[in-house]
Amino acid sequence: MDVYEAVDSRRAVRAFSDKPVPKEVLERVLGAATRAPSGGNLQPWRLFAVGGEPLAELKRRTTARALAGDPGDEPEYPMIPAGLASPYRDRYSAAAAQRYQALGIERGDADRGRKIVTMNSAAFGAPLVLYCYVDRAMGTGQWGDAGMYLQTVMLLLRAEGLHSCPQAMWTVYRKTVSELVGADDGLVLFCGMAVGFEKPGVPPLRTGRADLAEIVSFIGV
Repeated sequence: MDVYEAVDSRRAVRAFSDKPVPKEVLERVLGAATRAPSGGNLQPWRLFAVGGEPLAELKRRTTARALAGDPGDEPEYPMIPAGLASPYRDRYSAAAAQRYQALGIERGDADRGRKIVTMNSAAFGAPLVLYCYVDRAMGTGQWGDAGMYLQTVMLLLRAEGLHSCPQAMWTVYRKTVSELVGADDGLVLFCGMAVGFEKPGVPPLRTGRADLAEIVSFIGV
């Protein structure tokens, strides 16, 4: 698979099979991803790869918190900025509507919130979740570095025939995650990433993207 195919086929998959991710494949992906760029070569990320019984326990704990009505831990950063203006608000709303409709969750469903939370806390059935942390001493630029690192991981996963789904929702239960993985207070949970093989028979969802002219200005080229 060349890089263009990897980019085009990468999408947030929300239905995984229980087929395990071979450890040698995971080590190959994460080993190659160390070449991701970072300003000053700080490599400010810290990754915890969780599967098997530890992940099952983490899913149980977060699901139990959600179903008990626990509002979650105090946020350490906003997932989405407040007061989004157009065109960002329009893109966000359209993607959310498309995503949850594909999952069979209608906007008027009285049980919508519980369904969304439990699907997320189950990592959509993925057998592996990567939890990415950033050192608390780092600044905005290093958070951008972590994003480039995770994108590198996602493209390498595609090259191995695997899919992924970045999940900021794990930050809602960050204390539970940190307790289980052993992350200390010097680290901030950036996100989790569900990883695995796509579940057969589930229609793929591809959200739209802005036209090139809307996001790129060519100057002198």
